[in-house]
Amino acid sequence: MDTQAQHSERDRSPDPDAGSGERSRFSRVRDRVVSVLSWRRVLTGVVVAAVLLLLFSSYVVQPFLIPSRSMEPTLKVGDRVLVNKLAYRSGDGPERGDVVVFDGTGSFVREDPDANPLTGLVRGAASSLGLTEPADTDFVKRVVGVGGDRVVCCDARGRLAVNGVTVDEPYLYPGDTASRVPFDILVPAGALWMMGDHRSRSSDSRDHLGSPGGGMVPVERVTGRVDWLGWPPARAGSLEGTGAFDRVRAPGAAHG
Repeated sequence: MDTQAQHSERDRSPDPDAGSGERSRFSRVRDRVVSVLSWRRVLTGVVVAAVLLLLFSSYVVQPFLIPSRSMEPTLKVGDRVLVNKLAYRSGDGPERGDVVVFDGTGSFVREDPDANPLTGLVRGAASSLGLTEPADTDFVKRVVGVGGDRVVCCDARGRLAVNGVTVDEPYLYPGDTASRVPFDILVPAGALWMMGDHRSRSSDSRDHLGSPGGGMVPVERVTGRVDWLGWPPARAGSLEGTGAFDRVRAPGAAHG
């Protein structure tokens, strides 16, 4: 018997170490593929969530970061408010006393024909999510006069009057009067007269009396009404309304 041939046949049996190396390489490749697919799923989820959030912010509720002291004590620097974009979609326009966010282009600020549209798009998206300060053209103020109103300031006690009715404004910053600048204006139809609650620190319609439009903000420039305060948590909740203008009559009944 040829024992050498028999040993040779036995040596042809599969090498267990070789098979283990092949399986190990396969496992590593599989793990890489699974990892790549997982990251793609995560990235896709993040993109979809961001798009949905932007759409929600564009059409329903938009976060807005308060950048200045002009609305103290109602709103403070760093507050994040939620702007209700559906508030005026039913046809009813802003009312006296509403706190609104609006685009001041053409009324509070001049149009900038040289503005970079890409930069504006990126900043607008970040602002819409409440991640950055709003654009220089966005403002938050209180509606004091609507179309047809005559707003006059001030009487001997530093109060303004709307359509002949004196208004006490409990939301004013402590120590402020209605205005240090006297004015007597008639609000055109389709426009609004805007003022901040911290009158001595607010640049509002009064500062643009001599500008085109006379400080009036077109109603169509209103982004929405500030209905909720989202941050800080200690003050989160619905924004308190005001009854300051409840006694004010409609413009046509001012002298009736």
